[in-house]
Amino acid sequence: MLPMDQFKRFDVRELLSRGVEPFPEIRRKVDELKPDEGLIVIAPFLPSPLVEKLNSEGFSSKIERGKGADWIVYFWREVQ
Repeated sequence: MLPMDQFKRFDVRELLSRGVEPFPEIRRKVDELKPDEGLIVIAPFLPSPLVEKLNSEGFSSKIERGKGADWIVYFWREVQ
């Protein structure tokens, strides 16, 4: 896994509470990542489809329980 200071953070809880689908913004952020950067997604539920999608695109992931019902998911590409 990359060092923590190389991850960008994106909290999707507010978007979801407003009824906004966060995937387009997540997709944009993932597409803008440099090879040595990762993305942390904070969600009010385990975003299994997102994990599966990005894993199929070559991203590694780590999943942690956050506070309450929140989930924290780290995405990164292994540096070759």
